[in-house]
Amino acid sequence: MPRYVIERNFAEQLNLTKDGVENVNLINDQEGVQWIFSFLSADKKKTYCLYEAPNPDAIRAAARRNNIPVDAIIEIGGEIGPNMFA
Repeated sequence: MPRYVIERNFAEQLNLTKDGVENVNLINDQEGVQWIFSFLSADKKKTYCLYEAPNPDAIRAAARRNNIPVDAIIEIGGEIGPNMFA
């Protein structure tokens, strides 16, 4: 399944709860997308999230239902790291 990096900008600091995350995951499952992990900016107003999804429209649909922003979706084609060149 394709992988995507999603950039999200929040108006206020992001404050996650267990119930909130469970709800996000439930809706994501219904839309066929999987949240793998996220990086949170130091000011807690921006995230960069790695997702697996069939297409960007599924990500946007899940985000609308979760009432969370989607500022950019970038499909990634592979991974690289320093160990690959050692």
